Amino acid sequence: MDAIKLIASNRDAYFHYHILDTFEVGIELVGTEVKALRQGRINMKDAYATVRDGEAWLMNAHISPYSHGNRQNHEPLRSRRLLLHKKEIAKLSEAIMERGLTIVPTKIYFKNGWVKAEIGVAKGKKNYDKRETEMKRDIERETRAMIKERR
Repeated sequence: MDAIKLIASNRDAYFHYHILDTFEVGIELVGTEVKALRQGRINMKDAYATVRDGEAWLMNAHISPYSHGNRQNHEPLRSRRLLLHKKEIAKLSEAIMERGLTIVPTKIYFKNGWVKAEIGVAKGKKNYDKRETEMKRDIERETRAMIKERR
């Protein structure tokens, strides 16, 4: 049984993009980054992934410096390599180049002691799509309130 502990979720990604496909990937981290993640100190608001020289990279994910770190603390906005199989990297590269899609991280979590990320191949939403998503969310909230009232 997999022990999964969610560190952070990128809810903004689901608002700004249609997520078409997801992949579970590993992340190459240094020690102080793992310790900072155990404290939940990550911001994925502007994060995205790209493919460069046959490798996948996570960009703009801000992992705050470890609070008890020393002069060997990590750089908060450094590029981090994503660990995928070559076929998966080729699939992602094709999605970016040919179809004009983007790759966004949706979740960061611990799985059996390892830091994993869920990345999604995404297509940007138009403004009317965002309004539609917001309306659906409002309707769901109102119906939950009505049900709660009746009880």
